[in-house]
Amino acid sequence: MDTVESLFRRLEQLNGIGAALSQERNLERLLEDILVAAQSITRADGGTLYLVEEGARLRFAIMRNGTLGIALGGTSGNAIPFYPIQLYKDGKPNNTMVAAYAAINKCTVNIADAYTEAGFDFSGTRQFDQRTGYRSRSFLTVPMKNHEGEIIGVLQLINRTTPDTGEIAVFSEADQRLAESLASQAAVALTNRALIDQLEKLFESFIELINTAIDEKSPYTGGHCQRVPVLTMMLADAANEAKEGPLSAFTMSERDRRELRIAGMLHDCGKITTPVHVVDKATKLEAIIDRIGLVDTRFEVLKRDAEVEALRERLGLRDDARLDAAARGERERLIGERLGERVSRLDEEREFLRSCNTGGEWMPPEAQARVREIAASHRWTDPSGRSVNLLTEEEVENLTIARGTLTAKDREIINHHIVATIKMLEALPWPKDLGNVPEYAGGHHERMDGRGYPRGLTREQMSVQARAMGIADIFEALTAKDRPYKRGKTLSESLRILGQFSQGGHVDPDLFDIFVRRKVYLDYARQFLDPEQIDAVDERTIPGYAP
Repeated sequence: MDTVESLFRRLEQLNGIGAALSQERNLERLLEDILVAAQSITRADGGTLYLVEEGARLRFAIMRNGTLGIALGGTSGNAIPFYPIQLYKDGKPNNTMVAAYAAINKCTVNIADAYTEAGFDFSGTRQFDQRTGYRSRSFLTVPMKNHEGEIIGVLQLINRTTPDTGEIAVFSEADQRLAESLASQAAVALTNRALIDQLEKLFESFIELINTAIDEKSPYTGGHCQRVPVLTMMLADAANEAKEGPLSAFTMSERDRRELRIAGMLHDCGKITTPVHVVDKATKLEAIIDRIGLVDTRFEVLKRDAEVEALRERLGLRDDARLDAAARGERERLIGERLGERVSRLDEEREFLRSCNTGGEWMPPEAQARVREIAASHRWTDPSGRSVNLLTEEEVENLTIARGTLTAKDREIINHHIVATIKMLEALPWPKDLGNVPEYAGGHHERMDGRGYPRGLTREQMSVQARAMGIADIFEALTAKDRPYKRGKTLSESLRILGQFSQGGHVDPDLFDIFVRRKVYLDYARQFLDPEQIDAVDERTIPGYAP
């Protein structure tokens, strides 16, 4: 029998266990802690924790036995080879199985000796004992009831041992009360953990919903939203593993990793506010439609005007009595040549403008000058009857974009997405463990030299996580194969450009060193790049990197 002192110690142990259970975040460890604590507080040699699952069944979640050295389920990595226990058979309660009985009737069952107990089927227990040489005797089976009165599991303890002699004894009334108290606390902890897990999944599902909306709006940025978080985590994990160098003190817990992963998933959520025709601007003249078609139409008007002018000249020749047949024929021949030359010139200029419209890596100044020359050298009559230049000033501005397809105004609209991202994220009531999400997500367009946007932060003002996301954002954009206006660059090309960015104060040189040294770029490439993009990389030639 327990002394007052012994019982007091066990009550203190129970209180400590309750506090520990409320802090455990990992479900498998939590289940394991519950069973181990129950064994300890009741001095049970073995035990099983069952969980109620769909289909009205009790699933074996954790099994432990000290004498046999058995550790199944939970963090042990060993699967439990037993089928779940059905709570009902043919629509009737399965009251012959003690664990099912406790769950169905919501009551504790305390058995002195399984071999002599009437009313329950212990044939499985006897078979187990025969195989192992064990003797299962005393059983304490306690239902785990949550705050709504629902049974969520069953705690079953086996063979209460006497501290001094080690002999098997019956679970006392004190043992039962302590186990019931622990089961109640455990049920609350499990329910809370399940609710937290559900809320976390719901929250992350909302994030996926936002990314899906962006994906539906633009398949190009949608892929970007999926890949940047992956690459960010690859680089951050590599930095976390660094044992020497400037980032050797950088560490991340599992909570930190989740916080960064969520920030990565949300880093471009502001793009949901960006107009589609800017996000997906595949050509320089694209708006709601690609306006190169309007330019084509104007060229057709100019060609028609040229043909009308030539016809009028020919009609004038017929009325000129001063010309004989030979002279008239020569003049008509010259008119035809001029018309052909003019039409050919218009066709060539139209094709030139079409080629300019596609965008690219670089448009030389002489090509830009020729666009302006073509725009000013032709006039046409618009639908309002005015004589205007072939191209508007806005069309000239677009067609003379030196790189890519975006004008300065377009880039302002695109860049505004990061302002929208920060506003959206800072407006949310983030819990403490996700409090850095706005800073991580909102800093991926900043530069180490303070010339980035929108806040002009310097390297010292930014977290390692935000700097890692900045590298991931750039490298993904360089290698992306699903952009409508450019091809995905090879590894060697992308690393050369990223190295130049490192030298120029654009990205963090310490993280860039880890990015190359730990071959993060190659791990990413194997997952997301086409085989032809994964070329041989000579790390000795990468700017800003010292092997």
